[in-house]
Amino acid sequence: MSSPDVPTRAPARPGPYIVTGILLTIAIVVPLFVPAYSVAEPSLAGMPFFYWYQMAWIPITSALIGISYWLVSKEDRRRREAVRVVTSPEEER
Repeated sequence: MSSPDVPTRAPARPGPYIVTGILLTIAIVVPLFVPAYSVAEPSLAGMPFFYWYQMAWIPITSALIGISYWLVSKEDRRRREAVRVVTSPEEER
C-alpha cells in the first residue's frame, strides 16, 4: 500500500495538454460557425453543401478526439513510468 507522501505521477509537461486543448477546440468551435457553411453550393451527389459539410465533420471530429486521447494517454504513461523508475530502487532495499 502506498503512503500519501509518495507521488503516483511525475510532473506534467504542458505540451500534450495544450495540443489536446487546441484539437478539441477545433472539433467544437468550427462546426458551430454556421455562416461559413450555410450555403447550398457546391453540392455533392445532389446533397447541398450545408449537409455534407456537417457530415464530413463526424469522422474529422472522431479523428481529433482519438488523437487527443492518444496524446493524453501517452503523457499519463510517461508520468507514471517516471515515478515507477524513481521509486523502484528504493523498494528493492
